[in-house]
Amino acid sequence: MKNIVIADDHDLVRDTIAAYLGTVSDFKVFTAADLMQAFKLMNRVNAIDLLILDYSMPGMNGLEGLDRACASYPTSKVALMSGVANRDVANSAMAKGASGFIPKSLTATSFINAIKLILSGERFLPFDFEPSTAAGKNSSDFCNISAREMQTLEQLCIGLSNKEIARNLEIQEVTVKLHVKNLLAKLGVSNRTQAALLAKERHLF
Repeated sequence: MKNIVIADDHDLVRDTIAAYLGTVSDFKVFTAADLMQAFKLMNRVNAIDLLILDYSMPGMNGLEGLDRACASYPTSKVALMSGVANRDVANSAMAKGASGFIPKSLTATSFINAIKLILSGERFLPFDFEPSTAAGKNSSDFCNISAREMQTLEQLCIGLSNKEIARNLEIQEVTVKLHVKNLLAKLGVSNRTQAALLAKERHLF
């Protein structure tokens, strides 16, 4: 069971995200309306695995709140969430030690995948927020992808695990891992969530 704190001053946004995450059996979700409430939760609840901070909520003062969180709770992963922050803010947050930057515009499935990626020890930054962004890519970027890799990408887009993809495509899981590795290299992205987001942006599926 992973313990997650969602800190956001908008009640509807915070409670909706918390309710959705609560449907995932591996997550136990706590909520806070500002940075100080988040810190109180962090101090009260043992072993918070991930703290997600809204960029514009009270107490944050830009990225100062992120700095404080990372310094105060070095054993917990800290991610920034925003519906308004631009690429510069996202990259600055990552440079300051954030484990991820999560746009509120992500679909529910991508949001969950981003959180799982962070909890697994990887860092999450959407491809179109990266310094050498893939936003300029178009459908031609997919011309070197094999038919089987394209099938794998389609499965990634619906959030399936390697084991599920292997079963659906009737291939070995180790083969799926190889396809995923090749996909990431060919698309110039760093993880499976970014590959799926890129494919969806290009309306491939």
